[in-house]
Amino acid sequence: MTAPLIALAVGRGTGPDLAPVFERVLHRITRLHGVEAELVRSPRLYHSYVSLRAEYADTAEIARLTALDAAHYEQFCRDQAAAGVRAVFRTAINAQSLYLVRRRLAAVKVEPLSANGARLLLVRDQAQGFYTGENVHTPGRVVRTMEFSRDVTEQVVRYAVRRAHDLWPEGPARVQMAYKFHLLDGALDDWRAELSAELGIEIALFQPDTVNRNLITHGPEDRTVLVAGNEWADIMHVVLLDRYGSERQENRCTENVHLHPELHGLTEYQTVHGSADDLAGKDVVNPVATIRAAARIAERHADCPGAEAAVEAALAAAQARGIRTPDLGGTAGTTAVVDAVLGELGVALKPFVPAARSGSARATAGTNTDRAASR
Repeated sequence: MTAPLIALAVGRGTGPDLAPVFERVLHRITRLHGVEAELVRSPRLYHSYVSLRAEYADTAEIARLTALDAAHYEQFCRDQAAAGVRAVFRTAINAQSLYLVRRRLAAVKVEPLSANGARLLLVRDQAQGFYTGENVHTPGRVVRTMEFSRDVTEQVVRYAVRRAHDLWPEGPARVQMAYKFHLLDGALDDWRAELSAELGIEIALFQPDTVNRNLITHGPEDRTVLVAGNEWADIMHVVLLDRYGSERQENRCTENVHLHPELHGLTEYQTVHGSADDLAGKDVVNPVATIRAAARIAERHADCPGAEAAVEAALAAAQARGIRTPDLGGTAGTTAVVDAVLGELGVALKPFVPAARSGSARATAGTNTDRAASR
């Protein structure tokens, strides 16, 4: 049986602190399930914004390195998708590099939320708009050029509706788009109307402040799909997590799906928190989001059923013992938290016991020590 391939991309800041966390947790979970996952790590350490500013004062050099990081990461994703990889864990990298890749690969961020029994699916359009623009610098001036396209808008909305059908057997009750559409001379409204007729579902188009007002006044209605532009969703993601996800961003992981047809739906998992460069190398960064990402990837992409529930139980048990990083009010370091969670995980998941068979190549799958298979 071929080992599932999982890709790993690491940025500066706390990326080098969190990559070993991901590797340890993923391989602990897969070992307990009797699965051997193979990690494919990008050879490039990608810049964070802070690392670029600390090393380079010249904007032209920053722009050059930003473009190199974007080109490398885009090709890495394309290569992994072509090789059959379906999941990537990526630590935080410089936003300009990241959004250049998201534009080229037509990425969306997906976040299911709930409030008082109402189910909400937030699909964040990361493929177009101001965030995905490119810069031209002249003395004392930056000109940023960006675009919206009918093709990308249709890809994003169609995907959001499909994803809602996957989540909810009844399908979506309503689709709402949150964009600054008044700035686009009616084009986005025309695309919306045609999509609504094609998909057979009412698609409403709202200004972001109207969406905010409705959420504050009424809360989310059940089975609502909210398709949102970056200009609003980047800010509101954390607010919605706090209000409807019952979770701090430091503890959350999220998923990005690449809709470009050559990527075959390659899904990239990341922590919601950023690169946190000021914490790098100090063994104090909160590893909870990374631990959760490893569990999600193991369950969805490495044939490890129950991994997410087991990790949640292990996290709860460790936190009940007061083992938390300083940002959560504790005194434990990153390594201590991971050690505690992995210890609890052995209780939450019974170790895999291989059936008797000839040969020993696979018979040791349940007893290997923590290791990272890489190539």
